[in-house]
Amino acid sequence: TQSTWDTCRCIGVPASNSSPWRFDQATVRLSLFHSKMNIFRFCGDMLHLASILLLLWKLRKSKSCVGISCRMQEIYAIVFIARYLDLLYSFVSVYNTSMKVIFIASTCYLIYLMRVKPPVCVTYDRQNDNFPYEKYLVGPAFALGIITAEKWTIPEVLWTGSIWLESVAIIPQLTLLQNLREVENLTSNYVVAMGAYRAFYILNWIYRYYTEGYVNWIGWVGGLVQTGLYVDFFYYYAQSKWYGQKLVLPIAA
Repeated sequence: TQSTWDTCRCIGVPASNSSPWRFDQATVRLSLFHSKMNIFRFCGDMLHLASILLLLWKLRKSKSCVGISCRMQEIYAIVFIARYLDLLYSFVSVYNTSMKVIFIASTCYLIYLMRVKPPVCVTYDRQNDNFPYEKYLVGPAFALGIITAEKWTIPEVLWTGSIWLESVAIIPQLTLLQNLREVENLTSNYVVAMGAYRAFYILNWIYRYYTEGYVNWIGWVGGLVQTGLYVDFFYYYAQSKWYGQKLVLPIAA
């Protein structure tokens, strides 16, 4: 789901005179009603939700988080909290609010399971899940958020920074899988669902560009970077399914 600010900005809803990031609620809802959700965005949302539910099911069923990067989940928690700050002051629809709350709550719960809750936390591979995202990803992403934000308001900077941060959020997960090399079936399905969700968002953007004249270059660039990071994994995943073999990633050069 997108921030209210981004949605309103792209469909031409005027800001309130009293604040650069508050909008007349009646105008917002009317405009959003006319800017209907398309099948590509809906599929993207459902794939994203399915990937989270799949991961929750795996952890609850197997009591193990082997092969899952908690550090990636921590990045997503930062992304969702920063992006969905508008939950505190804006209401668009039940669907919009529900998806935002589910993404934040489920991601925080996943972190709790892997970091704190036995027996799952006992299986967490801290040694291999060691990508220093605090150093290499968070700071640069929000620095880009400041540089590229359309308006220098807190919600806008946080939203823009969250787009850049999400574009590289998969790196800790891919790094962990590269260290382990052998990838469990449920884990590989989870990673593919995460990649497919963003691919459908790209189709959504293309569709909206041709039907609404929608332009959002920050989201486009971030989405392309994010999807591009999955391409190599997609290739080996498809190869393993084609030949009916276990997914084993090659040794990094």
